[in-house]
Amino acid sequence: MANFSKPTGPQFSVDVYQNEYLPEGGRDVNAIVTVTASGAGPGTGTGTSVAPVTPGGGSAAVVLMLDCSGSMDYPATKMRGAREAAAAAIDTLRDGTAFAVVAGTHLAREVYPGGRRLAVADARTRAQAKDALRGLSAGGGTAIGTWLRLAAGLFATSDASIRHGILLTDGRNEHESPEDLRAALDDCAGRFTCDARGVGTDWEVKEVTGIASALLGTADIVANPAGLAQDFTTMMEHAMDKEVADVALRLWTPVGVEIGFVKQVAPTVDDLTGRRTEAGPRAGDYPTGSWGDESRDYHVSVRVPEAAIGQEMLAARVSLIVPDPAGGTPTTLSQGLVRAVWTDDMAMSTSINPQVAHYTGQAELADAIQEGLDARKSGDRDGATAKLGRAVQLAAASGNADTAKLLSKVVDVVDAATGTVRLKAKVAEADEMTLETRSTKTVRVKK
Repeated sequence: MANFSKPTGPQFSVDVYQNEYLPEGGRDVNAIVTVTASGAGPGTGTGTSVAPVTPGGGSAAVVLMLDCSGSMDYPATKMRGAREAAAAAIDTLRDGTAFAVVAGTHLAREVYPGGRRLAVADARTRAQAKDALRGLSAGGGTAIGTWLRLAAGLFATSDASIRHGILLTDGRNEHESPEDLRAALDDCAGRFTCDARGVGTDWEVKEVTGIASALLGTADIVANPAGLAQDFTTMMEHAMDKEVADVALRLWTPVGVEIGFVKQVAPTVDDLTGRRTEAGPRAGDYPTGSWGDESRDYHVSVRVPEAAIGQEMLAARVSLIVPDPAGGTPTTLSQGLVRAVWTDDMAMSTSINPQVAHYTGQAELADAIQEGLDARKSGDRDGATAKLGRAVQLAAASGNADTAKLLSKVVDVVDAATGTVRLKAKVAEADEMTLETRSTKTVRVKK
């Protein structure tokens, strides 16, 4: 077991699950990389590399971005729910956390503390912020990119290591172009992480999930505004639990090895392949955001050069790294190896690793739901039935009970094992949006 020393803090470990055996002519190597951060001491997996890390003082900054467009008054419970949710989130802040509240319409406005700065959470500033929330009212349009840019500017005034946004919207981003929003997301990526929520049913799922994906946060629907306060409290608790920021998965590959993809596959599916930044010869970094006491799974797929029976090679080295605040050499938190061994033993080379098989199915499940719902919206009933039937089959086979339950609100399940379903004649909009928003949520492989 390799150790990368730092004096105190949470422990990081990496475990690699794969079938390293390839048949003659075989080139594709797949591995599930489980990354675990824990304050309880070293991990116990075989071949795990462990390193304690000292976070940047444990400091945190949070910006709440609340939709205050005119539609938040229809019904009025949305605006009231947003104010109550923001107040609940502010009550959850740890003393010493830097924070601000932004009201979002077709413009972005500082609600508290103002002056292009962040307040420091204590009993006095919490009370002042909640007083400011009472003055919020609805009116105007929606331009989410302006909210995000204001948040980025506020975060820039703080040296906090954990920088996290919480964004709430109830409508479509109608007052700026998709290109403007994309440019804002590109500008904010790496500067802070962000959870995004849609309240009601008049917002665009792909916009909200796209914001969360780009900023390495979570996305969800809160169909009933009465649920906002609990949801905001939970999000803030998770933000307060984060201890290490800007962690990256570094993938080094030997000469001749091609990278197929790098995906997060638990707790949600998120393709990181296109987010690679070069990190020296044959190495690239994939962002994973901030970490608390948690575990996530990643699927790494590479293509190696052909080799003769009996040969073996290192197909990839996966490291977890965190940047040096002073701009020096990044700290390696943990490391794992992906191997390739060529064999003429058919049983060994054709065996599929259970973790790889499970998450390949979970990724297909997410795709099947998205494609099925898109087909349903476009009027392609046969295509929707086929895709959603396949989703039902995959959810049942993998034990993804939550997704199976959501699917049952959109289709009548005749036989889950074969994926035989009928589209429901009438589906509540909230049920369809919930399925689409949560389609990428996965279940962990049964060990």
